[in-house]
Amino acid sequence: MKQSKLLAVVLCLVLPAILSTGALQAQHDPGPRGGLPGAGGAFPTLNANEQVFFNQAFLRFQEVQSVSGDIPGEDSGGLGPTFNGNSCTMCHAQPAIGGSSPGLASPQNPIPNPQVALANLDSATNSVPSFVAANGPVREARFIRNPDGSPDGSVHDLYTITGRTDAVGCTLAQPDFAQQLANDNVIFRIPTPLFGLGLVENTSDATLRANLAATQTAGSKLGIRGSFNTNGNDNTITRFGWKAQNKSLLIFAGEAYNVEQGVSNELFPNERSAIFGCVFNETPEDSTNLVNGNSGSPNNGTPIGTASEMLSDTANFAAFIRLSAPPTPGPQAPPTQNGSNLFRSIGCALCHSPSLTTRASIFTGMGGVTYHPFSDFALHHMGSGLADGINQGAAGPDQFRTAPLWGVGQRLFFLHDGRTADLLQAIETHADCNGKDSGRGHDQDHDRFHLSKCSSEANGVINNFNALSPSQQQDILNFLRSL
Repeated sequence: MKQSKLLAVVLCLVLPAILSTGALQAQHDPGPRGGLPGAGGAFPTLNANEQVFFNQAFLRFQEVQSVSGDIPGEDSGGLGPTFNGNSCTMCHAQPAIGGSSPGLASPQNPIPNPQVALANLDSATNSVPSFVAANGPVREARFIRNPDGSPDGSVHDLYTITGRTDAVGCTLAQPDFAQQLANDNVIFRIPTPLFGLGLVENTSDATLRANLAATQTAGSKLGIRGSFNTNGNDNTITRFGWKAQNKSLLIFAGEAYNVEQGVSNELFPNERSAIFGCVFNETPEDSTNLVNGNSGSPNNGTPIGTASEMLSDTANFAAFIRLSAPPTPGPQAPPTQNGSNLFRSIGCALCHSPSLTTRASIFTGMGGVTYHPFSDFALHHMGSGLADGINQGAAGPDQFRTAPLWGVGQRLFFLHDGRTADLLQAIETHADCNGKDSGRGHDQDHDRFHLSKCSSEANGVINNFNALSPSQQQDILNFLRSL
């Protein structure tokens, strides 16, 4: 008995010390990288005029919408009738303006999900849906099917302007999310980061196709295929959005302005949910400014107006994104370099392409640039575990664009629906058929979307990852958190 008690005392004293050294710890996500954001500014080689254009577009990107545009602090009009947010920065805030979803994911990132407070802003009478939480990601909701069973796939906004002080008379009800959740008819999307996307827009189709072709032999051995989503009219590659459904940054911005904030614009001129009593503005609510109110002769002290002042909000949003710098990686060390080598050797880089090069550009220094997005911008089948049942262009129910990994070191939430804040779990969820992750949930998804089991193109790569030692897996996690 005395020896047993002595052993228990020793374990109580020694075991915590062993665990603190990591000797008995398994691999784990080290969490969002601290320090400066390393993102959010202008592309560094822009000339003075381009820098001014970026700065003014950046200010426009931060505008806050109300219905009327005359509420203090919400002085841009056009919100609703339905909406998910009231500014671009509400969704694109982490780790800096232009990034992805904020949220209370860690003590180092104490920015709550702003969608919670938005529900009742300016006396609105919305209820916060169960899938929106202060410590969770900003989300949009899509319904998989219409009531008649036909495919839906469209965004059903969280909130309406009913009850707001600048929407008197509107009685539009929120969607019945509780019932749709009970019907297993809701999927979610979180915001995609915007940093550096001007480089992506300025990468030729030929470069993207050649890059995908270069990986085919090695990829086929692991079950990786890949294809591009394309525009139905000119057959050129579309590359923005979770399913690469948008052709250009202008279309991307115009659609988001209309869908997420309810602001009609020159690209999407029709008001959504335009029921009687809920339409308060002429359309389009955002348009080109035909008169430059800041024009004048440079000799009389009045500055000549800029392109930003003449352009619509939507064009300014696209300009801010187009001229933004890509994320800057954190410091590298031998473990992260080893993780980089392992990332390539097990096949991750066959989809998450480390480097691409832009074509000639009208913007200073942005042509012929080799950049590091860690994406091929192609669609890949991700299997039953990630399938959302939504078709967008050529992208089917389980196909997604390879998510760019630059900046992933400071992201809070992962996968298209933000289901996890754990990078290791996000990696494992790429597979729908491997020794570590083949549970009952995948079978449910298989029944839900009628997908064949073991259909993810990532299965072979995840098997390779799982075959690594814990320390090797940790090096890959540390490498990703360094990006």
